[in-house]
Formats: sequence, C-alpha cells, structure tokens
Amino acid sequence: MTYILGIETSCDETAAAVVIDGTTIASNIIASQIDLHAQYGGVFPEAASRAHVEAIGLVVNEAIRDAGIDFSRINAIAVTRGPGLVGSLLVGINYAKGLALASGKPLLGINHLEGHVYSLWLTQPYREVRFPVVVLLVSGGHTELLLMRDHGDYERLGGTLDDAAGEAFDKVGRMLGLPFPGGPNIEQAAMHGNSAAYNFPRALRDDSYNFSFSGLKTAVMREAVVSSSIRRGEKGMQVRSDISVNDIAASFQLAAISVLAEKTARAANEHNATEILLAGGVSANQALRLAIRQSSELPVRYPPLNLCTDNGAMIAAAAFYRMQNGLKDDLFTLDAIPMWPLNNETYMG
Repeated sequence: MTYILGIETSCDETAAAVVIDGTTIASNIIASQIDLHAQYGGVFPEAASRAHVEAIGLVVNEAIRDAGIDFSRINAIAVTRGPGLVGSLLVGINYAKGLALASGKPLLGINHLEGHVYSLWLTQPYREVRFPVVVLLVSGGHTELLLMRDHGDYERLGGTLDDAAGEAFDKVGRMLGLPFPGGPNIEQAAMHGNSAAYNFPRALRDDSYNFSFSGLKTAVMREAVVSSSIRRGEKGMQVRSDISVNDIAASFQLAAISVLAEKTARAANEHNATEILLAGGVSANQALRLAIRQSSELPVRYPPLNLCTDNGAMIAAAAFYRMQNGLKDDLFTLDAIPMWPLNNETYMG
C-alpha cells in the first residue's frame, strides 16, 4: 500500500490527510478559519497566513495519528503549490519541504484545481473512472469546464470571463445581508423562495463554453439594493424593505446554475464523455447537482460534502496518480505559483 500525506493551505483552511493508494482516506483533518474571516465579510489574506502558521503542525500530526500509522510509513509528501494566496501557500510548502528534507521522502507540488478533480476518486464505494470525462470545477475562486482524457491529460473547454460562480454567490450573499460564506446561506434562503419571482439574466447562452456572472450580480444589486447606497460599496449597501430576500436568492441561484448545467451537459455530449464530474466548493449546492442530473442522461459524480471544500485528501489523491507516472518535484526549486492554470503543462511540472 502507498501512503501519501497531503497538505493544503491555499486559502483559509489548514488541512492535512493521509490517503492510501489514491482512493482510500485514512485520515482527513481540516482546521477552518470561517469564524476568523466572517468579521471581514471575506478572506483576509494576512490573517489567513498567520492562522496557517499556528495550526499546521497540529493538523499534520493529527492526520498521521488518526491514520493509525507513524511517519515512517508515509511514502511521499504532497502539498498545494498553487493557485491560491501566496502567503498561505508558502506556509504549507515550507512545512512540507521541512518534512521532506528531514525524512528524505519524495515531495510533490500539486495544483489545487487538480486536487479538486481528484476528490472524485475518493468517493466510496470506489468506482473506476472511465475516460474521457467532462469536469465542471466550481469554487470560490474558479469556474472551469475541462475535458479530461486520461490522468494528467486536460483540455480547458471554457471558464468564467469575470467572477467565479462561488465569488458571485458570496458577493450576492453580502448584498442581501446574509452571513459569510454566501454560498450555503443563499442556498438555504433559496429553499424558502420563489425562483420565478425575478427573471435575472442568463449570460453567455451561446455556443462557447465560457461563463459570466458579473452582469447577473449587477442585476441582483439593481433589484435588491437601495439605489442611494450603491455608491458606498457592498459593505454599506442597504437591502430594500419591499423585496423578499428568499425570492431574490432563489431567482439568482436558478440563473447561475442553469447556464452551468446547460453548458456542462452540452460539452459532455459533444465530446462523447462517459460521465460528468462535478467538483469544488459550489459542487455542494444541491440545486446545482439536481440541475446537472436533469440536463444530461450521463452519470454525474460529485464528492461527499466534506470533500467539496478545500482538504488535504484531494491533494494526496492527485499526488498518487502523479507518482504512478514517475513524477516528483525538486525540493529546492519547488515554489508557490499563485496563478497556475490546470493543463497538460501543469501536470508535467
């Protein structure tokens, strides 16, 4: 058996996990910073990196202990090197380098987006993925539509031209006065609202595989926010007293997910995919899952809720398949890459 320690510190969660043979989670520890950043209405980068420094040693030790092994059983160390907040990334990278230098174990720098893709290999019971597959990757900072022909073989079909889907959810949540993070709170509000109450725009309903959410966000602002408060910025916005927050949330959510589902289903059909893979933080949204299942006859695979957000297990899983292809990184040249697209060049380092 191959035991890989995965470390993830790309944004606001300090995470570590041990994964066996790329498919079985032996441990998965996450120290969340949600309460820390809620006071700012979003992630405060400097505070995030400081919190990572305080937590990482405890999180890694707990992950190894919960796996029921000692460090000598670890075969390799994997760490997120990007994309993400540079200060946060460096905390994880430097800690992983220290472990690798002291132990002589191989070190692998993993693309955070690829980690989200490989969260789909951790669903239980394990079911083999048959290529090609279409992957919709939707998170707070990224919205990507990928064709995956094999391990490490990625073609980017399209992506957002402005806000990521998760960003749009968070910003609209802030407009509506909902707690941070906006995504799950909009989903909760939408359950009690009428999605037909407002006809918000579905942007880029064209032949491309690109998305746009900035116009949708602006349309929500015009409906929901007191006009005299707009110039004061999102933190100063006042929600109109004569609108239903639940109806706005439901109508916004429908407009956002309908285009995501429509283009994903079309991409899967046009590229003869065997199934659709849905990953990233926004993949936890039940309405999005349902919309994609209803848009395509293909099987749809998505991770359990605890693997939708950032975690070390997905980093370890991605590393296993890199190791299978004989790849590893140089301890002394490995560095953070805050802006790092996922493509075939990424996979080859």
